[in-house]
Amino acid sequence: MPPKRRAVESDDESSSTPSSKRARTDPNTDDEEAPAPGPSRHRSAHSDEESDGDEDDEEREFEARYGPSIRASYEKKQKSAGGIAEAGIIEHVELRQFMCHHLLRFSFGPQLNFIIGHNGSGKSAILTAITVALGGRAAATGRGQGLKSFIREGQSAAEVTITLKNQGEEAYRPQEYGKSIIITRRFTKEGNSSWKIKGKDGHVVSTKKEELSAICDHMNIQIDNPLTVLTQDSARSFLGSSSAADKYKFFLRGTQLSQLSEEYGACLNNVSATFRILMQKKEAIPELKNKLSEVSARFKEATRARDLAHRADALTIENAWALVNGKQAEVEKNAEELADLEHHRLPKVQEALEKAQNDLERINEVVAALEKEHNAVDNRDHLRKAKNEIATKIRLNADEHRAWAEEMRQIDDELKSVEKEITEFEKEIAKEMKRLEADTESARHAVQQEIIAAREQQAAAEQQFEQVTEEIATTERQLGQWKQQGDEAERRGNDLRGQIMRCDAAIQSCEKAERDRYLPFGSNIQQVIKRIEQTRWHGRQPLGPLGVFVRLRPEATEYRDVLRNQLAQQLMSFAVTDARDQGILKKILADAGNSRTVIHKFSPDLFDYQHGEPPEDVLTVLRALEIDDPHVLRILINRLGIESRVLAPTRKEAEQILRRLGGQGYAWSKDGFNLTRFSEGGESSVPSSNSNANPMLLADQAAVEIEKYRTEKQQHEAAYRTVKNEVNDVKQQWATRRRELETLKAQQHEAGERKHKAKNRARQLEDQLNVDMPLQLGAIRDELETARERKKTVLAQAEEVTLKKGGIDAEKAQLAAEREKVQREIDEFDSVKEASKAKIMAEVDKRSKLNNSVEHYQKKLTEEQIKIDAAKLKADQLELDFATWTEKAETIGPRVETNRTVEAIQRESNRVLAALKDRESRDGATVEEMVIEVNKAQDMYTRAQQDYKQMNELNIALKLSLIDRLARLEEFRKIIALRTGIIFGLNMSMRGYYGKVVFNHEKQTLDLRVQTDDQAATQGHRKKNTKNLSGGEKSFATICLLLSLWESIGSPIRCLDEFDVFMDAVNRRISMGMMTAVADRSDKKQYILITPQDMQGINPGPTVRIQRMSDPERSQGILYGGQSG
Repeated sequence: MPPKRRAVESDDESSSTPSSKRARTDPNTDDEEAPAPGPSRHRSAHSDEESDGDEDDEEREFEARYGPSIRASYEKKQKSAGGIAEAGIIEHVELRQFMCHHLLRFSFGPQLNFIIGHNGSGKSAILTAITVALGGRAAATGRGQGLKSFIREGQSAAEVTITLKNQGEEAYRPQEYGKSIIITRRFTKEGNSSWKIKGKDGHVVSTKKEELSAICDHMNIQIDNPLTVLTQDSARSFLGSSSAADKYKFFLRGTQLSQLSEEYGACLNNVSATFRILMQKKEAIPELKNKLSEVSARFKEATRARDLAHRADALTIENAWALVNGKQAEVEKNAEELADLEHHRLPKVQEALEKAQNDLERINEVVAALEKEHNAVDNRDHLRKAKNEIATKIRLNADEHRAWAEEMRQIDDELKSVEKEITEFEKEIAKEMKRLEADTESARHAVQQEIIAAREQQAAAEQQFEQVTEEIATTERQLGQWKQQGDEAERRGNDLRGQIMRCDAAIQSCEKAERDRYLPFGSNIQQVIKRIEQTRWHGRQPLGPLGVFVRLRPEATEYRDVLRNQLAQQLMSFAVTDARDQGILKKILADAGNSRTVIHKFSPDLFDYQHGEPPEDVLTVLRALEIDDPHVLRILINRLGIESRVLAPTRKEAEQILRRLGGQGYAWSKDGFNLTRFSEGGESSVPSSNSNANPMLLADQAAVEIEKYRTEKQQHEAAYRTVKNEVNDVKQQWATRRRELETLKAQQHEAGERKHKAKNRARQLEDQLNVDMPLQLGAIRDELETARERKKTVLAQAEEVTLKKGGIDAEKAQLAAEREKVQREIDEFDSVKEASKAKIMAEVDKRSKLNNSVEHYQKKLTEEQIKIDAAKLKADQLELDFATWTEKAETIGPRVETNRTVEAIQRESNRVLAALKDRESRDGATVEEMVIEVNKAQDMYTRAQQDYKQMNELNIALKLSLIDRLARLEEFRKIIALRTGIIFGLNMSMRGYYGKVVFNHEKQTLDLRVQTDDQAATQGHRKKNTKNLSGGEKSFATICLLLSLWESIGSPIRCLDEFDVFMDAVNRRISMGMMTAVADRSDKKQYILITPQDMQGINPGPTVRIQRMSDPERSQGILYGGQSG
């Protein structure tokens, strides 16, 4: 079943349907008024004397024709049970912070649902939530003018969730939503509102209201239809306070007839407006026809000049192809000029530039070598520094000498003073001793003999002490010599051990080179060679590594090491013939880990080099090597001058050879010197640096090199063993001398002890002797002893200072020698440096001239390249112009072979065009303009006729369709009105009442006539107006009318609030039974009825669900749908 159109209530409830008039049936006439369904009257099943006079024959005929079938269909439906809807009904509803509810969840049955509860329990909030959740207007609920009024007090937002069933064949997008569609609407105090439309699994499918409208349209849910949700206020005031016109509006809106009537009226107005426009267009057609005739007449006259125009066209074509021929000649001329530039002028400049660059590169290497030699001479700063240091030391030595002289003077003065004191003391003692000799000669003689013996022992001990001290000094000097000799031997041993390790590393390198011939020349060279072979080059394929083509001759093996060191960088280098290939090759080498590899640019010119070689008896680098590739040979000649560079065993021999050859020359010596002889006569020699070159460079066979290094290793190992033995011998000698030193120190200690004992014994005896002497003599002796001790001290100081003087004098002599040596070195350095500098400046001057030449040719090359590029651009532009002009000429006309110039063709064309212009000035338009004008007039006339015909036919068809639809709408309205009246009467009869619905479609009114039991008894057949009914009768009549109207709408949901508020028990019981019966036999419809009354007498079942709301408690938490009755 296709989705039905959703009826949307207009916000302007005061609008009414147009007045009912008959539609004109002539489609070719204009009708200023929009037709609407005509008047319709019907009669009920029971005869009534008051209405018999109001019914006309047409209405009786209509009722007689359709009434029986309506009754039969209704009675048949009474006997069958309705099915349960698979889609479009409400399964659950949930309220959060909505109106008086904090959280409320409700589940509904598929057919009849009663919601009961005391007043204030929030029953009506459920219908309000359903309206809000399904997109209805807030004002339609009768509970507020906006969404903000529905938010629970004290809360900032509210949320309403409704779950719609979505099963069966009429399900809406079941792949996305599943068996249920969950619609959540959230709104806040700030006025924001949002939707979340989710599937059964909770996944959000959409947040747009348009999706909600599509769902309601598909399921035919008419949420703004007053018959879908009848609120509490609307139910109470429907019969009590509404007028007949309001009831009619309610009827039209509920059945959606008002919407159809309004839409048909709008369509008919549009048809009428279109008809008036077509009439205006029809009036313009004759004028277009007259204009076509006039233009055609002018065109006939213009055709006379067509032949002249054809000639002008032919001249235009010929002129176009003449221009193409001229452009072709320009293309050919430019191609010749470009060929001359590319194949003659540019190669000459390139050749001159390459020669200048090669010369510059060679002179750069010469300058670099000279600068290297110049720098290797070192600078004289260290010599000057050494000279200054020596001068400082000499001044310090002079200061020390003056200090020594002053100290010696002081010692001499003090020694003279002490010796004078000793002489005086000895004289006084002799004088006293003579006086006392007579009395004490015999007693003192024995003591004096002991004193003399003690003094002799003391002197012997002192002599032995001094002798042992000298032996200790000698032994310590010998220990120092042995230690120095041992350190020197250990150093030589370490050097030999390093040579052994070097040989091992060389052997390993050679063994690896046996597996990879490119290993000595860098990292991953095999990969580099492979990429070189795979790459497309501008010039020749790069050459390298150069060392692959170079070997050492057998007779020159003694120079292997020096040649490896000097040639290592060149042997590992590559060479290209085109400068553009240098960057490509550099990247390939860098990718393989060889970013420092040198790349040469060479010209494949096999020049003659023999005129630069020395006599045959002189060994050169070239004569020591075998070079397989002639280009590699010439690259090394250009870079290093190997054809004239001399090899010699020693520096002295190399100097002699260079002097004998005369002029400028270079040499490498086997003992590690780079020698240069300048053309002016100066010479320079500097030590060569060790480059740690790979041992397989210049090697022919790895096995030979391995054997060589093994032999060398054996020699170093034998020497190492000798040095090791020497170290052991020195250590043994040192240990022996050390033990002797310990013995001497023990003897020195013993002699010192004996000296002190003898000295103490002599002093004790002297003290004993002095006891017997007078006090004055004893004091003099003490003074004498003190003076003697002072003399010893002064003499010791004099000896120490004298030794110091020897050191100062020796240091002075050494410093003078060092100063003289440094001065000689400075003088020699200056001469060598100046000569080297002069040579460098001469070569730098040559380099400057070559730089100027290179810059000149580079500029010239750039200019020629710019000319070539300009010529190529011009050629491209000429080719493009030629192609464009050819294409344009082909669009003008087919190719015409012509030998005429453009100027000649243009002159003839000007004459023809002047004749055409003269005709146009008479007629006012060109032939082309006339053709365009005729075609335009013909097109306008034809299109106007076709448009009028097509639009008129379409407008007539639309008007006939609308007339047919309006007729069916009028008949449909009659049938709905008749059906409503019949069902209303049958529903009223359930109570024993008689009811009738009186429609006046022309006046747009709807009245109800009801006859109750008491009225039938007291007033006969007189019927009451609804305003005269009691509250229970009004409510019952309302239910009967709603049930009859519900039979005419297709919405699957019907909601009614407090339908029985004014019913008495009997009316309520009958109403409940009626509604239960209607729900049982309704097909795929769901009813939600709200009442504050108890449901006594109604038993819950499969089709009836009763849910009770809890008593009103504003502080309640979560309410789960109350209790089922």
